[in-house]
Amino acid sequence: MENPQDIFSSNGGCLIDIVIEKYLVESKESVSHVQLACSMQDCAFPLDGTELCIWNTEDPSHQLLILRGHHQPITAMAFGNKVNPLLICSASLDYVIMWNLEECREKVLQAYPLLSLFIDAESRQLVTGCADGQLWIFSLMDGHHYRRVARVDLRKKTETFSTRRVKSGLCSQPEESHLPSTSALGKGEQVEVTFPVLRLAPCDLSLIPNSACGCLSSENTQCVWIGSSVGLFVFNLANLEVEAALYYKDFQSLSILLAGSCALRNRTADRKALCLLASLFGGKIAVLEINPAALVRAQQCPSVGQSLSVPASFCVLPTSPLYLGIAKEKSTKAASQQRCAARNVMKDQRLVFHSKVRSSGYASAPHVTMFSPKTNIKSEGKGSSRRRSRCAWEAYPVECAVPTKPGPQVTAAPTCARVCCIQYSGHDGAVNAVCWSQDRRWLLSAAQDGTLRVWSARGAELALLLLLKYHIDTCKDEIKRYKQKSKSKLICRLSMTGAVDMTSLSAVNDFYSHIVLTAGRNRTVEVFDLNAGCSAAVIAEAHSRPVHQICQNKGSSFTTQQPQAYNLFLTTAIGDGMRLWDLRTLRCERHFEGHPTRGYPCGIAFSPCGRFAACGAEDRHAYVYEMGSSTYSHRLAGHTDTVTGVAFNPSAPQSHSGCCVEKKLEEEVGHGRPTRRCLE
Repeated sequence: MENPQDIFSSNGGCLIDIVIEKYLVESKESVSHVQLACSMQDCAFPLDGTELCIWNTEDPSHQLLILRGHHQPITAMAFGNKVNPLLICSASLDYVIMWNLEECREKVLQAYPLLSLFIDAESRQLVTGCADGQLWIFSLMDGHHYRRVARVDLRKKTETFSTRRVKSGLCSQPEESHLPSTSALGKGEQVEVTFPVLRLAPCDLSLIPNSACGCLSSENTQCVWIGSSVGLFVFNLANLEVEAALYYKDFQSLSILLAGSCALRNRTADRKALCLLASLFGGKIAVLEINPAALVRAQQCPSVGQSLSVPASFCVLPTSPLYLGIAKEKSTKAASQQRCAARNVMKDQRLVFHSKVRSSGYASAPHVTMFSPKTNIKSEGKGSSRRRSRCAWEAYPVECAVPTKPGPQVTAAPTCARVCCIQYSGHDGAVNAVCWSQDRRWLLSAAQDGTLRVWSARGAELALLLLLKYHIDTCKDEIKRYKQKSKSKLICRLSMTGAVDMTSLSAVNDFYSHIVLTAGRNRTVEVFDLNAGCSAAVIAEAHSRPVHQICQNKGSSFTTQQPQAYNLFLTTAIGDGMRLWDLRTLRCERHFEGHPTRGYPCGIAFSPCGRFAACGAEDRHAYVYEMGSSTYSHRLAGHTDTVTGVAFNPSAPQSHSGCCVEKKLEEEVGHGRPTRRCLE
């Protein structure tokens, strides 16, 4: 059971710094379910039903400005967008009145309506909050046609937020009293308890320094205040998660513990927020002053002790399972003994007659820098020769558009079969060897599919296909030559926390990296550091269901990204969409859930440029998302069944998608193989 001190003081927060009740007034009539209003310096609420009351937070006398003009109880009010003149609109069953506060103050507590409109009783009211605790998010971008981005259950999000804090050690088991009581129900009766959304307001964290928000980056974070009957919540629109929760009952200094209506507004001067609360039962009206920085900092999960990074930033430690120093010492000792034996037989002779010998580089430190692919190599010589030609790979266009043009369909199997994985290759098996011709015009490749393929350096077409056949002499045992003579042994064994079953694993082999990402049956994502030989971090409640795929941003040898971009990775789970994570902060940066995946594990993929993410879906479409938006940018059609796998071409803006019975190529240019360009 947790108390307010456990909730807000673990990271240096203080109850007094988070929320202060600045003003309290009693009304004869209940103002529950009335739309209240807040501006930078003023709060508006109905008093005794028909009177509009204005309270200025900067007025030391705390004297109220009472505006009279309504004959029926006031039901809603809102401030204008301009500061000068500051206007407020109030509505009742009889009138909608526009007030000019500057003129009203000059007339000393008496005012008359500037504009009045009659409202018909059958007219409908625009609702901004849902009483069932559901939050609907729509896209207003051009061409999206008010598309729904996500539907959020506030109660479930708050439960996930509390569970993460418990598993991270910030607090003990959350109190059940945070939720509305259902003890009055009889046996056999059930009710779905919800958090009604009373008000939505922007929560501007950009004015708060990053150091004051802990791991939460305040520069690019888009958050909103959610006012509910039991508390206030800071909700992140990018990752669709609750960043902070303020329950009224946790603060004994507050007079209202269950709200019927509220209004919120940020103040740019002191970086604080004003909250106007009206009691659900009774006529209490209170004005709260909230410190968003203290609230967020007090409830953020602690950062990882060591800075994690996918690209290796230093050499392998001697205590690491990856360290091969013992084998090197043995081989060096054996080599030295052989050299000594050779000296006893042969005399030393001078083999090198040059004054300087170039170092082989074996004594230098190991290379741990990221790869920097050399693309778009141009000829330096002015003259060109047909005999001397150089071939260079074309660079992957970083600013290219999403591949949306459908290409040819390829049948994966003669019968109906599910496509489990899609990857790019010129062969039907792993490529074992590649070599160039003497004139640099032809490329020869051999693979495990038993074929030799000859490629033209001037294009991407296959020039010749040779099927390999072997003649085995029964007189000789040729199989012995192919038997593996090397030995292997177990170096290290690592288990996930809690010894749960592993559902997915990912590691980068394209460049130096010590990080291995795993997902468990208990809905966690665990980070292993093989350089340290232990578990480095655990992300609790990564999804609402177990993660079935982890996809890292590995980039491509045809393009180069910023080093920080390689710390991003994607996870997906059935029914919970796709999430983008940052390994440095172990935070979910964005949540993509515009594609339906309710019962089938669909694959995901990163684009080589790192700007897009693709995923399959059950509606026979492949979806492409931009990293800066939570809604999909393209919806690719053409499949006849659930799209189970997707893949991007590493050298050209192309993407593959496969379904249960076939696979389909979505392309912009080319035919699925790396594009080459010859420079003469």
